[in-house]
Amino acid sequence: MQCFIYKSTKKEELYLYIDKQDDFSSIPEAILKSIGIPSFVMELNITPERQLAREKASDIIKGIEENGFFIQMPPVIHLPPKTLQ
Repeated sequence: MQCFIYKSTKKEELYLYIDKQDDFSSIPEAILKSIGIPSFVMELNITPERQLAREKASDIIKGIEENGFFIQMPPVIHLPPKTLQ
């Protein structure tokens, strides 16, 4: 599947995957407002076997097929618990 990847202008490390360049018609307005103006990053051909850094390719493909888009959320950072003094 040919994907077009955009980064959020409001949230660090949040990416939006769609299958048609610059076609945001399938993205709910509330999501578009929350991520800001999408900024094009790259075009990528994704197959289920393709290895990606943070997401399963099959999850991206499924998200686009079912919803018209896929959102890659920023990584969760786990901080060590604070100790009581």
